[in-house]
Amino acid sequence: MDKLSSLSGFVQAVNLGSFSAAAKYLGISQPAVSQQVRALEDDLGIRLLNRTTRQLSLTEAGERYYAYARDILERLAEADRSVQSEEAQMSGPLAVGLPLGFTETVLSDFLIRFKLDHPGILLDVSLSDQFVDVIQQRLDVAIRMGDIEDDRLIVRRLGLAQRCLVASPDYLDRRGRPTHPKELPDHDYLLYKNIMTGNRVPFISPVGEQLSITITPTMQINNSSTLRRAALAGLGIAIANRWLIEPLLRTGELEVVLPQWQYPPHPVHAVYPSNRFIPLKVRRFVDSLFSFFEEEGAFLHTDLRAPKGLGGQRPEDTAETGSAVVR
Repeated sequence: MDKLSSLSGFVQAVNLGSFSAAAKYLGISQPAVSQQVRALEDDLGIRLLNRTTRQLSLTEAGERYYAYARDILERLAEADRSVQSEEAQMSGPLAVGLPLGFTETVLSDFLIRFKLDHPGILLDVSLSDQFVDVIQQRLDVAIRMGDIEDDRLIVRRLGLAQRCLVASPDYLDRRGRPTHPKELPDHDYLLYKNIMTGNRVPFISPVGEQLSITITPTMQINNSSTLRRAALAGLGIAIANRWLIEPLLRTGELEVVLPQWQYPPHPVHAVYPSNRFIPLKVRRFVDSLFSFFEEEGAFLHTDLRAPKGLGGQRPEDTAETGSAVVR
């Protein structure tokens, strides 16, 4: 058995969802791919794939084996590219997971610019405001909001997003402008369903006092863009990323609610699997994303510098393992 060819057949069958698609990609026959995978299973003494007439799916052992097999092939490909030009290294597929609302508002421009700068990369972008398991979805890199405790991931903080509560002037004229968070339960609240705090709204007072108010939402939405449109339509009070709605504040279409009270900032991270080799294109994507947010002034001022191995190396940079965090 040619182990490397068998690994390639197995990985492509998983990536493309069928033996026939893998065979077409590899330029061999469908029975040859099937035989490669069968030879792997015989050699290991375990089933890697569940086969039906319609689809292939990984067994539990297959999931683990696939992660290592893909890593081996990626390392080999990167070794080949390492003796080639940077242009050759910056090629091939790059699977990216991004928040839908965030991308609709601002990251579309970044993706277009990155693709124009690196035409050899096949950007495979998945958009969702739901929690995405980077490992299970086989993503190379993703953006995650909030605190992350997952030792399967390398985490690089991109910044702290300033958030605030907003509503349309029309709504506030009708229902009154709250002067204290305790008045929020009497208002129509538009809840972002994916928020970690659920129906509790945390605040920091003008003197640093912490407070958490429980609200009963009148509408729940799992997409931030739709949430913003609902607020614009005068349906109630909603949370928003201050940077993204700043133009609407300037035009007066939205108004900050409880401006003297702070809503705790939200950490934004780039994450990628810790058990895989990190290709140059992944590192370059994260570095470009970091620079994009800095140029846009997207986040609160904080000491966020490029960590070792991701460009801009500095002696004082630190990388935490265990929680697989790079800050």
